[in-house]
Amino acid sequence: MLTGGITFCVGALLNGVALSVWMLIAGRILLGIGIGFANQSVPLYLSEVAPYKWRGACNVLFQLSITIGILVANAVNYGFAQIKGGWGWRLSLGGAIVPAVIFIVGSLTLADTPNSLIQRGKLQEAKDRLLKIRGVDNVDEEFNDLVEASGQSKKIESPWLNLLKRKYRPQVFFAIIIPFFQQLTGMNVFMFYAPVLFKTMGFGDNASLLSALITGVVNSLATLVSISLVDKFERRFWFLEGDIQMLVMQVKKKLIHRVSLCI
Repeated sequence: MLTGGITFCVGALLNGVALSVWMLIAGRILLGIGIGFANQSVPLYLSEVAPYKWRGACNVLFQLSITIGILVANAVNYGFAQIKGGWGWRLSLGGAIVPAVIFIVGSLTLADTPNSLIQRGKLQEAKDRLLKIRGVDNVDEEFNDLVEASGQSKKIESPWLNLLKRKYRPQVFFAIIIPFFQQLTGMNVFMFYAPVLFKTMGFGDNASLLSALITGVVNSLATLVSISLVDKFERRFWFLEGDIQMLVMQVKKKLIHRVSLCI
């Protein structure tokens, strides 16, 4: 997480003071690397420290933080776009330093998870950390489960090659195909480049930014709904609900587009 925060901070700084296209490209690459580190490490950290019954909600809170961040970024972009002189974009890009610094400071205050300590053989420290995290007097059952799971994982030889075995193919298949098709829906492109997409539809500069801001509000509200209900229904239900909803909206969007071409 610390590495991701530092990389993100450097990328934001480079974009904010960019004097050429290559500086913008280099900054965006560093931002992408920083986001990649954060997106992998934060959910893992939350899963390892959160109690079993709250893991779903904690990981959805991570998603809520992302949606709120997108909302704030859209609001900031809309505000800075009103600055006369055409230099507001530097504040929009360079302003990413603020959350990056917060992320770095937060990473410095976090302690290692019990799982990480167990993997490195620090059993007593791991148990003390688990006691502190759970806030109870006895964590023997959970601690023994973690130690047993760690021991079993160390016995596995060539874990990456094992994924190629026939019995793991269904899991590997879904682990690849689900995010693959999620990307093909265009959701990330729409969220990241909403102002540009709205502008290609005929919206003006301010209208495009405002439309992106509205999209961010809806995204945040939808995430709040999922947080309140994520642990009340099985995961498969939400997976199917999201898929069906996206399919219906994609078909509806296509029909509207075809009708508009005929008018």
